[in-house]
Amino acid sequence: MLTRMYGVLVLMALWPLAIVGRMLWIYLGEGAALRDEGRRQVRAVVDIPAMRGEILDRTGKALAVNTVRYDLALDPEVEGFEARAAVFFERLARLTGRPAAYFRRRVARRQSPRYVVLWRGLTEAQKAAIESWKVPGVILEPRFSRWYPYRSLAAHVLGYVGADGRGLAGLELQYDAYLRGRPGRRVVQRDRRGVLKPMVGGEVVEPEHGQTLVLTIDLIRQTILEEELARGVAEAAARWGTAIAMDPRTGAVLAMANVPTFDPNQPATVPEAFRRNRAITDRMEPGSTFKLITAIAALEQGVAALEDTIDTGAGWAVFGGRTMRDVHAYGRISFADALVLSSNVGVAKVATRLKPGILYQYARNLGFGQPTWIDLPGEVSGTLKRPSRWSGTTLTSMSIGYEVDATPLQILTAYCALANGGLLVRPYVVAERRTLTGEVVWRARPDSIRRAFRRETARRLLPVFERVVNEGTGRAARIEGLPVAGKTGTASKVVNGRYRPGAYRASFVGFFPADDPQVALIVVLDEPRRSIYGGEVAAPIFRRIAERWISTFPKIAERMTPHETVPAQILRPLPSVIGQPLAVAAARLWSEGLKVRTTASGDRPAIVVAQQPSPGTSVEPGTTVRLEVAPDTLRRRMPDLRGISARQAIYWLNALRVAVRVEGHGQVVAQWPEPGAPLPKEVYLRCQ
Repeated sequence: MLTRMYGVLVLMALWPLAIVGRMLWIYLGEGAALRDEGRRQVRAVVDIPAMRGEILDRTGKALAVNTVRYDLALDPEVEGFEARAAVFFERLARLTGRPAAYFRRRVARRQSPRYVVLWRGLTEAQKAAIESWKVPGVILEPRFSRWYPYRSLAAHVLGYVGADGRGLAGLELQYDAYLRGRPGRRVVQRDRRGVLKPMVGGEVVEPEHGQTLVLTIDLIRQTILEEELARGVAEAAARWGTAIAMDPRTGAVLAMANVPTFDPNQPATVPEAFRRNRAITDRMEPGSTFKLITAIAALEQGVAALEDTIDTGAGWAVFGGRTMRDVHAYGRISFADALVLSSNVGVAKVATRLKPGILYQYARNLGFGQPTWIDLPGEVSGTLKRPSRWSGTTLTSMSIGYEVDATPLQILTAYCALANGGLLVRPYVVAERRTLTGEVVWRARPDSIRRAFRRETARRLLPVFERVVNEGTGRAARIEGLPVAGKTGTASKVVNGRYRPGAYRASFVGFFPADDPQVALIVVLDEPRRSIYGGEVAAPIFRRIAERWISTFPKIAERMTPHETVPAQILRPLPSVIGQPLAVAAARLWSEGLKVRTTASGDRPAIVVAQQPSPGTSVEPGTTVRLEVAPDTLRRRMPDLRGISARQAIYWLNALRVAVRVEGHGQVVAQWPEPGAPLPKEVYLRCQ
């Protein structure tokens, strides 16, 4: 008995020693690894979202901006929440309009025991109200959402984004990699309950905010184009319409629109067809607008001169066993008159003198059968059959715009070549990309793809296409006192591989002033009911757009009113931006129509310390202002943020480690504290 008792006592005495020994073994052998694992478990990395870049028109007006919204989440296991749950749910119901039972069900059916999302898209005011309740376990997560302040304006150009903030259409998709930026990250600490807390000395990687796009499109001109296109589609009772305007010298797109359109703030509320940018995605047989290519080929190959006489007979002729007709019988007319009067028979007879490969090559040189390479997604190439696949009627049919498919943009690009003396230019929409601080990181350079035909050919044809507007089928596009050149087009519409009786597409394409072209414009209507002819339904839209656009071109306006002085530029005193953050100063100067160059590099916050020209100097719009900047490390005074975008204000204040509370979206209209006051820890901004 004593032996067993002593044995048990010895074992009991050795047990603590064994435990201590094991602890020493773990501490010495595995301690370092376990301590590292513990530190990893309490560390967490939280993303810092990057702000998506804005999209501006050519004058700096914001077409796409960001707004701050908040997602409300909850940790229902936090100590103290259960006692206040009933009051919290009732208040939340009054704030959101949803019944309290809705939120109770979400908590009861949650997937994670410590996390459940209750509501998405809270405004700044709603966030402030929830914070004032001081309920344990509430988590408010900020996120940026996209807002298009002008709603449907330029919707097909801008496109839209998805719920995750990524571009899905238009420029938002094409330039998504530049617009969305790169999120940052912050290392935080997780306590034993899973609550995240700031970690002293934790690593912080600042986000790389998205770049700003500056477009070639002007807000005023775009508005006019959309208004007149919508009016024309309604008057003609057409299914849809599209219009594009370009600078024929550079390829810069001045405006682009489609009717029907949509609101990119709510793209899912309309059918997919409304969201299609038909200017670049829909192929059509050009009809008589394609006669330009036949005329160029005939003149340059010497098979016909504009003065040559062509017998169009009684207004019909048979080619390859197929009868071709004119609207009227013109008899014997010149080749120039055949173009002015849009005689199918006359142009087809000239085309029979060309070899098939010649007409194909000129069409190819003018961009048909290939993309224009515009910086918008979804462009199609069109169809241009190789001569080896031609039938007996292809040559004559193609000469008048059949058996060839093209987008409206391809047709417009060909007429830009006529306007600029034979150069095929590449269309583009984005003029510049800028950093958040205003530094230009990329600028578009106008590019001619090739010389499509000789300058002399363009000089000889230009008066003919002026006569189309003054005497021929395009008289409805005529503007008193302003030379306009162009061509009408009417083509049967193919549906399911066959021409559908009574279905046509009507178009007009032209440019002005004809002797110094600054604008090339095409208008296309699908299945107009009032009239099938482009000269009657599309040409009037062209004229109304051009008449309203004239005032936006000082040189053209002065030419239209020679007895009145129309100043080409208006001198204005240069505002002072010294002492302002660079982002604020740049936005102020852009809004005045001025260009900005800086000594800044990167996205670090900087303050303007000098400007050239000096403040108060009289300058013209478009003048370049050079800003000298210094790192913003000492300034602690509140600047005047009114008039700039909320995005710019948030960026600058966050860079100085100042918290920001924002109400509304768009531009800052009120701030607290007032300009010049000491910079506080938190700033309030009201936007609209």
